[in-house]
Amino acid sequence: MAAQSKGAATNRTLHVKKGDRVKVITGKDKGAVGEVIAVDRERERVTVQGVNVIKRHKREQPTATGKTEGGIIASEAPIHVSNVQLLVEVDGEEVVTRVGFKREEVTKRRPDGSEYKAFRSVRIARKTGEEI
Repeated sequence: MAAQSKGAATNRTLHVKKGDRVKVITGKDKGAVGEVIAVDRERERVTVQGVNVIKRHKREQPTATGKTEGGIIASEAPIHVSNVQLLVEVDGEEVVTRVGFKREEVTKRRPDGSEYKAFRSVRIARKTGEEI
C-alpha cells in the first residue's frame, strides 16, 4: 500500500456545502459572514463570498473580437474549511453551530418498480438537533 504524500487530503465529507451561510472564525477576516460559493474537497478549502479578497494585476489580452479587460481585478481566494463555521437560524437569529451526521432509513425504488430499504446520511445542527 502506497503512503500518501504530506499534505494530500482524502476526499472526505466536509461540514459545509455550496450555498451554506458561514462565519469566519479565525484569520484576517475573522467575524465575516458570507455564502460559500465554491468547495474544493480535495484540498479541503472553501471560497466564501466577500472573504479573503485578493487583487491580481492583469494585462490586456488582444483577441479576435477586440481587447479584453485588463487592470486590477479583485476576487475571493479559498480558505481552509476549518476556519469557517456553519450558521443556522434559531428564533430569528443566526448562530454558529457544529455539524453532525445522522443516518436515516429511506425507501428507494428500483427501475423495475420494486422497493427496498436503504440508509442516507443527513447533516444535523448540533446546537438545535435539526436537519440542515
